[in-house]
Amino acid sequence: MADLTTESGILAARAARAPEDARWRVIARNAFPFIVVFGLWEIVARAGVFPPKLFPSLVTVAEAFVNLTVRGILPHHVFDTVLRLLAGFFLAAIVGVTLGILMGRSRRVEDIALPLVSIGAPIPGLAYAPLFLLWFGLGNKSAVLLVAFVSAFPIIFNTWTGVKAVKEIWVRSAQAMGADDRHLFVKVILPGALPNIFTGLRLGAGMALILVFITEIEATKAGLGFLLWEAFQLMDTRHVFVGVVTFGLLGVATTWLLQWLERVTCPWIQRSN
Repeated sequence: MADLTTESGILAARAARAPEDARWRVIARNAFPFIVVFGLWEIVARAGVFPPKLFPSLVTVAEAFVNLTVRGILPHHVFDTVLRLLAGFFLAAIVGVTLGILMGRSRRVEDIALPLVSIGAPIPGLAYAPLFLLWFGLGNKSAVLLVAFVSAFPIIFNTWTGVKAVKEIWVRSAQAMGADDRHLFVKVILPGALPNIFTGLRLGAGMALILVFITEIEATKAGLGFLLWEAFQLMDTRHVFVGVVTFGLLGVATTWLLQWLERVTCPWIQRSN
């Protein structure tokens, strides 16, 4: 009897440690590629394959990162970039989701808007930049509107696809139970389309980051794009890497935020997995 009790205690202890061990394995698996890349980077930098000015070590880049942060230069540029990114992406999300839903629910709106969206979406965002600079001039207005315009396309397409993909049997079942148009949209159409909507938002956020960088090179005098381009013109590779890494961190933060919102608003997806 004592042996059975001891064995049960050991099994319970192992079961309690299992989630923690799994969490550490996930952390180690995610960290491994970065360790390999950073190790190779440091080896190449210290081996002198490239001139130190063109390929600085991680220590040199980290020192530049800390120096720009302490002096307030990097936070200032990050703040400007984040404001433009949020403003442009917010406009894109509102217009993209609204138009996508209207296209999915109305055949007339779909017939009018789909050809225009299909023509405009494949054009590279960079091609629109000269037009927006000519129309709205240099500054934040052209940057925000360009970001909103280009990043709205994947949001429109994915929202439209999500609405059209809602199963007809769900709609008919809700109508058979007496659901009016408002309840049909809130309880059936929108929940069914949300996964596709969030896919479009993630794609739009990626395009928004690219467009923010492009517009900050030409249209503004502040922001991470401006900082990175100025460093390139001065051949200051340390600050170029600082700008690249900071843009990457912004992308990771944006993706994480959208994934968190998706988990909050679409809990049934997690349960189904």
